[in-house]
Amino acid sequence: MLSEPVDHAGFTFQPGQFGWVIVDRSPFARVHHPFSFSSCGDIEPGGQLALTIKASGDFTSQIASFPVGTKVYLDGPHGVFTMDAHQAQGYVFIGGGVGITPLHSMLLTMQAREDIRPVTLFYANRRWEDVTFREQLQELQASMPNLRVVHVLEEPPDGWTGERGRIDADVIRRHVPARQYQRLEYFICGTPAMLDAMEDLLLSVGVPASRLNTERFDFV
Repeated sequence: MLSEPVDHAGFTFQPGQFGWVIVDRSPFARVHHPFSFSSCGDIEPGGQLALTIKASGDFTSQIASFPVGTKVYLDGPHGVFTMDAHQAQGYVFIGGGVGITPLHSMLLTMQAREDIRPVTLFYANRRWEDVTFREQLQELQASMPNLRVVHVLEEPPDGWTGERGRIDADVIRRHVPARQYQRLEYFICGTPAMLDAMEDLLLSVGVPASRLNTERFDFV
């Protein structure tokens, strides 16, 4: 979903933050929904911002049917799940499914800022066709020498040469040097079950708890 400001200059946000969305109602309505911004955080005044919404519940299943021009009230930005609040020598992003949304925002912002710090993205999905931002991630990796994208598929297609199954200690070790574990900052976004598993996994391989940052996605 793309939105642009009406009768105001708009706002910027720190990559990884979210906003509360109210569609076609009073801004004081009790029914509102949180969604992470998926566009670059450094928006020019009056520019557009994007939210990426997966149809997984009553509201998210209906949102695609709203006509272009529908009034949307957006309250934000909110949240502390942002690399701007955690400066480090480099980053590891771990996302599952639509949990890629705030991580994509961070990557776009790093690209816009010409940030050359190393970043590795582990992105878990069931199938290749389920991968959100597939083409965009390919373009980012091609234009950012400091970015490595590691897709991990549970049901890979024939001929797949990448990682398969689920993200485990062996996958982490293959793509992140052990000597860097304590120097990097980790951002993990996905379902509560995935986050619990990734927290336990990273702690088990020696990543300090103070380096772990999480954002839990539930269906709305």
